[in-house]
Amino acid sequence: MSYEDIIVVEGNHDVIKIKKAYPNANCCITNGSEISIETIRYLKEMSKLHRIIIFTDPDSPGEKIRSEILKEIPNALNAFIRKKDSISKNNKKVGVEHASVLDIRKALDGIYNSEIVIKESNITLNDLYDLRLIGDKNSAILRNKISDILNIGKPNSKQFLKRINSLGLKLDKLKELIEEVK
Repeated sequence: MSYEDIIVVEGNHDVIKIKKAYPNANCCITNGSEISIETIRYLKEMSKLHRIIIFTDPDSPGEKIRSEILKEIPNALNAFIRKKDSISKNNKKVGVEHASVLDIRKALDGIYNSEIVIKESNITLNDLYDLRLIGDKNSAILRNKISDILNIGKPNSKQFLKRINSLGLKLDKLKELIEEVK
């Protein structure tokens, strides 16, 4: 992560926590789950000169914001915080603001570009079906466990395939991860 980057977060408390990890970080706040057209326009303009890093909460509204930004700015980078690393002390809330400084640094150091597609990736949708990561009653649970290990958020099946291929994950390694979580 560079201090030239713009980190997109959901709220002011997220910014406060990020600034504890990176005091000179540039942040853009979406103000919760509804991201305005003005904010999207601003991020599109800023993406011409700066890297945009999406760092939203590990929940459905956070994924919705990430998806909306990626539709408009497909070259935006992604940083993910694990749900278990971002739970409030009273166990009632989840979000970037509840994560430790160390976990925030790990997440921001682990950014990746969702546009990158490994040309020779050997993982396909059919592989995901064969491995029961799609189409089985427990597929979502299994995908979420693997996603947690890889720190790639909580994606649906298509996003999961895209993210593991973006990471360059090989089929053998995916099989190992499945065995590990069973």
